[in-house]
Amino acid sequence: MSKTIIRGALAAGVASVALAMSTTAAGAAEPVPSAASAASATLAATPAPSPSTTRPAAQAPVLPRSTGPHRVGTTTLHLVDGSRPDPWVPSVKKRELMVSLWYPAKPSGGRRAPYMTAEESTLLLKEQKVTGMPGDVLSRTRTNAIADAAPTGRRNGLPLVVLSPGFTMPRSSLTILAEDLASRGYVVAGIDHTYESFGTSLPGGRTATCVACPSASADFMAFGAKAAKGRQADVSFVLDRLTGRHPVWKGSELIDRSQVGMAGHSLGGASTSWTMVNDSRVRAGINMDGTFFVPIPKKGLSRPFLILGSSDGLPGTDATWDRAFERMTGWKRWLTFEGAGHGSFTDYSRLSEQIGVDLGTTLKGARAVEITREYVAAFFDQHLRRQPQPQSLLDRPSRRYPEVRFWR
Repeated sequence: MSKTIIRGALAAGVASVALAMSTTAAGAAEPVPSAASAASATLAATPAPSPSTTRPAAQAPVLPRSTGPHRVGTTTLHLVDGSRPDPWVPSVKKRELMVSLWYPAKPSGGRRAPYMTAEESTLLLKEQKVTGMPGDVLSRTRTNAIADAAPTGRRNGLPLVVLSPGFTMPRSSLTILAEDLASRGYVVAGIDHTYESFGTSLPGGRTATCVACPSASADFMAFGAKAAKGRQADVSFVLDRLTGRHPVWKGSELIDRSQVGMAGHSLGGASTSWTMVNDSRVRAGINMDGTFFVPIPKKGLSRPFLILGSSDGLPGTDATWDRAFERMTGWKRWLTFEGAGHGSFTDYSRLSEQIGVDLGTTLKGARAVEITREYVAAFFDQHLRRQPQPQSLLDRPSRRYPEVRFWR
């Protein structure tokens, strides 16, 4: 396996992402105030930036504006699954999740939602050994979404997309993509997979840290498979609570329950295919630069699937990608972005530039954001909304995006 690329392998992939980058009754949910709200076959982390590569941020980072016609609202849910213990802390008998929703919103004079909590920001920078700036700098990032704004749309009219972040990353790491999809008329649910991120703020002033991290260094393929299966259970539970008979969100009636998609980065991408295998509600999926830790069964996966990879994600470099692609029997594409690194699919490709950290990629943050948003939206528009895409963006190379290479 020395030549096999384990794409974003668990904690390893996160170092390149991150700036060099408990409970109620079973099935209960309570709103949380928004303010609370490899590289080669190894699991060794990519070195984090040295202090000399960092500098104090002159001002808080700013997320790019969304491209769709809708205003965006966001809210945070605390969901508790009483049917299963936590996979990483067995003594915790109920699985506890923090979920952010982004959605088209009515005009509102409310305040912009926080990007993450100060504690989450501090833990993320500390674990990545990013120094020379305030620990809470990422929590002060300016977002576009308005906290707890009233949702808008017609009943059963909004497709739902679930987003799953990379290992050790919080759900906020995909906020740019989430806000953009919401501005285009989607409901987006971002999930923090508890004890798998460097820090997750929970109700009551609690913080869950990465209990799963030490386990990742032993057998990363086995660990990845366990994590992907656990995330599938997380996603299915969240879908139950958003689209079931007694939904937890006041805007749930707007969701088109027949049009559900999922996209994930790194381990979140690996979890997407396995979720689709086990939950037929997920009609289309995207893996952004993640190893397929759990093989797709030989019977195949017939629903649409898109693989997006960094510049070294070509066929033959990760055996799990080749095997998975062969077993996809429906619409499928395998694309890579020239000059992209593992973190190019996340917010950190853009935020790192603003706080003075060099990710070492030739594809700059603003361009990486633009390409990722366009191809993800094109995929879901085509396969959830049944809208043919102009200029065959998903069928052949585009003059507008020459960085995108089609492999299969």
